[in-house]
Amino acid sequence: MSHHRSSPDIRQLRTAYRLLRRVSTFTALGYFVLFLVLSAYEPGLLGHQVSGGLTAGLLLGLCQLPVMIAAIAVYEWTAQRTVDPLAAAIRHQAERPVPNARRYTDGAAR
Repeated sequence: MSHHRSSPDIRQLRTAYRLLRRVSTFTALGYFVLFLVLSAYEPGLLGHQVSGGLTAGLLLGLCQLPVMIAAIAVYEWTAQRTVDPLAAAIRHQAERPVPNARRYTDGAAR
């Protein structure tokens, strides 16, 4: 087990996955935190009328859904491009039969 944890492929996969998680988390939470900070420190800005009865605060609040959907889409796209191929390569390598391994009755190679 320790061999797998120190494998360069596993380290590369962990790094790619960690970066993916951080970017998507900071994207989603960053927009929400911006909204909260503006609500606390700039209530006049959020109360500004944009059009008709629509205020800047309401407009920013309504934009949270598209931002979250975009964050999810970027997460999926990036995962398919970077993390999934690494995981598939590691899985393929792990599933290869071990040469010259003796097979036991339970089917495990030792």
